[in-house]
Amino acid sequence: MQINDLLRKDLMILDLQATEKEAAIDEMIGRLSEKNVISDKETYKEGIMQREAQTSTGLGDGVAMPHSKNKAVKEPAVLFAKSSKGVDYESLDGQPTHYLFMIAAPEGGNDLHLQVLASLSRKLVNPEVLEQLDQATTPEDVQTIFAESEEDTKEVTPSTDSDSANKKFVVAVTACPTGIAHTYMAEDALKRKADEMGVTIRVETNGSDGAKNQLTADEIRRADGVIIAADKKVELARFNGKHVLQRPVAEGINKAEELITKAMNQQAPVLRVDGDAVDNNASEEEGGSAWNTLYKDLMNGISHMLPFVVGGGIIMAISFMFERIPMDNNFLFDSFNTIGSSAFQFLIPILAGYIAYSIADRPGLLPGMTAGIMAVDSNAGFLGGLIGGFVAGYVMNLIKKSLRGVPKSFEGLKSILMYPVLGLLATGLLMFFIISPVFSTINTAMISFLENLGTGNAVLLGAVLGGMMAIDMGGPFNKAAYTFSIGIYTDTGDGSLMAAVMIGGMIPPLAIALATVLFKNKFTDVQKQSGLSNFVLGLSFITEGAIPFAAADPMRVIGSSVIGAAIGGGLSQLWNTAIPAPHGGIFVVGLGDNILLFLLALVIGTVISAIILGFWKPEVKNEVKV
Repeated sequence: MQINDLLRKDLMILDLQATEKEAAIDEMIGRLSEKNVISDKETYKEGIMQREAQTSTGLGDGVAMPHSKNKAVKEPAVLFAKSSKGVDYESLDGQPTHYLFMIAAPEGGNDLHLQVLASLSRKLVNPEVLEQLDQATTPEDVQTIFAESEEDTKEVTPSTDSDSANKKFVVAVTACPTGIAHTYMAEDALKRKADEMGVTIRVETNGSDGAKNQLTADEIRRADGVIIAADKKVELARFNGKHVLQRPVAEGINKAEELITKAMNQQAPVLRVDGDAVDNNASEEEGGSAWNTLYKDLMNGISHMLPFVVGGGIIMAISFMFERIPMDNNFLFDSFNTIGSSAFQFLIPILAGYIAYSIADRPGLLPGMTAGIMAVDSNAGFLGGLIGGFVAGYVMNLIKKSLRGVPKSFEGLKSILMYPVLGLLATGLLMFFIISPVFSTINTAMISFLENLGTGNAVLLGAVLGGMMAIDMGGPFNKAAYTFSIGIYTDTGDGSLMAAVMIGGMIPPLAIALATVLFKNKFTDVQKQSGLSNFVLGLSFITEGAIPFAAADPMRVIGSSVIGAAIGGGLSQLWNTAIPAPHGGIFVVGLGDNILLFLLALVIGTVISAIILGFWKPEVKNEVKV
């Protein structure tokens, strides 16, 4: 299989009309559907937009590579589109995009096409190929360019001759979540730049078809530095003791010279591995702030906690329905409530444990989970457990550093004896004497304050929580509001704030769906089709259904959603509604208090958001019919 087997002439669009990102995506998806490459436009677009939400595939230098490995794809294909006007594609360099390659890869099956797609990706970092594409006027011209460049990419491998002995030697790993395009573009960009700089490099790729060109132990040993250009987890322990530079995969493409320079000059933290623990002290080198590091650790705890919240919470909610059945021995209520309550007992220990795990790897899990249990037992609640998780992680890192000088004969005792005992003791003492007493007092005061809120204050709190749910639709504001309400619910059993956040999370997708019905001239055909699915997502309390719309038009979509969600959240508190379940949307509303008023608050917020969005959004012009 060659590149031109996938880069089909009948799919090419050499006069792309769209000038905005989503419109361009819709125009290309329409051609794929027309040529029977995909079976479902909506499903394929969902995959494309999910990838765009992670990082823009507008790579800079006028190139974009939207791609998805998707169940809607019937056969692998690449669509090439050329825009003379340029597309505002939110590219990493902020410049217009003129050359777009939409990659459609099927799920499962023979992965031979992935090798071809990797080869295509490598070609696009070659400036000569882009110059030739600028001159191309026919599909045959485009295929000729790639046929001629089929053998251009060369493998740069470390040599053993005398000339290379004096060269700097760098090893790298590239990886992106999808593993189709960015992985290989970063690989080739690093190789080309290293060749220009006179640096020998070996690059391992972690793509959809697994790890290729795997680095050997000898290569790692001899390397002056290591580059990890990746947006997903890669195996780091093998680089113990090396200077390791960790950056997003996009920087491997666009900042290859900077990365190679820092790696060969050892301007990166030294990776330390003690037993199962990896500690590279590289937060400042990962391109993120201290807040980003804290947020990553917090999200690790929350993501592991959520299955317990959803599973246990909904089963508990169902038990309340059985409680209303008059029976002498209500075994349905007893069994369901016991199951749900048992899962709920793990919420804070799991949260704290996996925050500590994110900070200190496996050694942090024991002290973190113990901190969570101690927070529960001392009534320090959700806040005490959250702080306990961070404390456990950082304490464990300090212990690991302090034990680096232990004689090698005792290395084996670190993981099985020293880390567990010292980590548990230090964290336990801090929890017992400081954290638990302090946060128990704070937790008691906060619960007392909430129980004594006047109507006006309760409405304001409900409005704030509802609005936060709609600000970033699954991001830190959304998670902060949700986890705060979960904490109150687990401590008190009061589901009033759960009603506010549930309304706030349901309104964005519902409002978008309603707007696509009421204001048809403001949305493309594809958006209108996608909007209908948001009725189901919204009713199910899945806020993320609104993300593709928010990504394409953030100010109008997020602005209107926040207004409606805040109004709905405030009304839920004004009318004393409550939902005794942390998830489920419309399917658990029947278990709450003041059900009709809850639904009325939801409808009012949804209608207000939909009307604001509809009037604010401009009409669609030059819509591409698909």
